[in-house]
Amino acid sequence: MAVEDTQPLISHLIELRKRLLNSIIAVLVIFLALVYFANDIYQIVSAPLIKQMPIGSTMIATDVASPFFAPIKLTIYVAVFLSAPVILYQIWAFIAPALYKHERKLVMPLLFSSTLLFYIGIAFAYFVVFPLAFGFLTKTAPVGVIVSTDITKYLDFVMALFMAFGVAFEVPVAIILLCWMGVTSPEALKQKRPYILVGAFVVGMLLTPPDVFSQTLLAIPMYCLFEVGIFFSRFYVGKGRRRGEEEDPEEAPEAEDDHSK
Repeated sequence: MAVEDTQPLISHLIELRKRLLNSIIAVLVIFLALVYFANDIYQIVSAPLIKQMPIGSTMIATDVASPFFAPIKLTIYVAVFLSAPVILYQIWAFIAPALYKHERKLVMPLLFSSTLLFYIGIAFAYFVVFPLAFGFLTKTAPVGVIVSTDITKYLDFVMALFMAFGVAFEVPVAIILLCWMGVTSPEALKQKRPYILVGAFVVGMLLTPPDVFSQTLLAIPMYCLFEVGIFFSRFYVGKGRRRGEEEDPEEAPEAEDDHSK
């Protein structure tokens, strides 16, 4: 009996290992394809700051190895970002057999939209927020201070902003999931609109440089995405699996069969 109980667990672990290996291979392949262009990629990412720096000022490297490791580190990040669709597909392929048919139809659009929104958040930060934020920061330097940012510190700064905006743009997906699981409802969220608007500006203040333009540029999209999440969440309310709900034999999960293949 004990052996029979452990067989499904082993099959799930084998499937999980397969999905993890596929994700790692995808990241590795993209990294190897891009590593030759590591310096060019760093130049593209640093362009918003370089354009705003005073004439004659350049970025600097305070560590001996940072001119080599900073572009390589950025290339790894880029490889992970670009392989996000593959990684999400592997997650989907692992959990899909355990879902009912109607749940699979609802989860797939969420995976696609979450990837798209993450990319939109990164693009928004790069093309809209960075020029305004770096323009503000470089012009507020005291007299006699030359703006020469270290390449490693700049990379850490922009990656933090990329992640912040990428995650912030996942607001609709988060709202849909909360409504789907029954934690809240579209009607309850509509009543909290004033608090959400204030909260969006607070988040914008915490995640962006200390200028009104950058804070507003994050707060307004976040609130608009909140409204988008409320609109689409109504299609997911009541669609989740409830405790004690009888299973439809035709829609029953087939996790063990699929993972054992």
